[in-house]
Amino acid sequence: MLALVAVTGAGGPAVAGSPVSERPAGGGLMPVPRIPGASLVPISFSNLNGWAEDDLSSAFVAFRNSCAMVSQSPAVDAVASVPTLRSGLIEACAAADALAADLGIEKPSRQLARLFFELNFRPFRVMPDTNPDAFLTGYYEPEVEGALEPGGMFNVPVYARPSDLVTTSGPSANGGGAVRVEAGREVPYYDRKEIEDGALAGRGLEIVYLKDPVDYFFMQIQGSARVRLGDGRVLRLGYDGYNGRPYTPVGKLLIQRGLVPRDEMSMDRIRAFMEADPEAGRDLRRENRSFVFFKVLDLSSDVGAIGAQGVSLTPGRSLAVDRRLHTYGSPIFVEVVLPLSGPRSADPFQRLMIAQDTGSAIVGPGRVDLYFGTGQEAGAVAGRIRHRGRIALLVPRFTCPDPARAGAP
Repeated sequence: MLALVAVTGAGGPAVAGSPVSERPAGGGLMPVPRIPGASLVPISFSNLNGWAEDDLSSAFVAFRNSCAMVSQSPAVDAVASVPTLRSGLIEACAAADALAADLGIEKPSRQLARLFFELNFRPFRVMPDTNPDAFLTGYYEPEVEGALEPGGMFNVPVYARPSDLVTTSGPSANGGGAVRVEAGREVPYYDRKEIEDGALAGRGLEIVYLKDPVDYFFMQIQGSARVRLGDGRVLRLGYDGYNGRPYTPVGKLLIQRGLVPRDEMSMDRIRAFMEADPEAGRDLRRENRSFVFFKVLDLSSDVGAIGAQGVSLTPGRSLAVDRRLHTYGSPIFVEVVLPLSGPRSADPFQRLMIAQDTGSAIVGPGRVDLYFGTGQEAGAVAGRIRHRGRIALLVPRFTCPDPARAGAP
């Protein structure tokens, strides 16, 4: 039965009969999920620092963006997430769609959005077994110069996914390997050094050419890019798999070797090291044997990067999770202090974000990556983020009453 409520929008008249919360006929309460490697501790919304102050109307819009994909099977199996919360998210999405249709607007008031989330979800603190806090990093969409043909300064090829790359041991994000067939037997796919030394050259896999191998390296870490061509066009590139080799964070290597102090580590410091000594920088990059491939995306310049869920990412509202443990579309509240306004600043970051992406380095129940947008400024902020904080998973209250709609992708 549809539960109707009457609420007052911020600065506006009462909205009677708005379907903010819907208890499904034939459905039921969503059971508390189990996340391997973590405990879920029930809390109240009042336990979330900054919940009442957050602009939840923006989170509502990002959530509905995910809703477009929640009930669909992904086009590429390699980016599927666990279906743990899928049934409940389908039901919450139905309530969100009904609310937007009833109001006739895409973005409700902050008060109404808050009421929607509080009536349709229950918050649980995610407590990883290895550490009570979550570990947060930041990512962004780089913007670099490039050319469609090699020549002059542009001699670093960006490769498309090779046809002989076969993923093994499951999907190719958050783990899994990749092989190729050589002399009738499976062998590990080429690593970074082999590819940079020409293992894929001459096979027609070159998408575009860059000036700087350091730019390419950071593109691979971020999983997307905007490549600005000489004629003004912008080529949008997105993640299309990797070579199956383990991801090694080069920043950690610099810290271990005493080359960069831990409290000064950032993407800017990594770049500075690589640019100051190109040969040492190349050797450092090659210690990360993982190598990412790209594909051209048909996106206009005003559309954000596309996450693994298949939806456009929203700066400050989208985050990447371990897709083996979390379901895409899940709302996750983040509480952390970050250096947002400067390298030494301590700015509270307390907001509701939506799980819409993943990455090979994002592993574990409390490991999340915050998306900050496109370009140099976003990159500067994202590169400073390596912080401990707290996260809370918002679990849908109700499950979908139709088993066919709730089937696993």
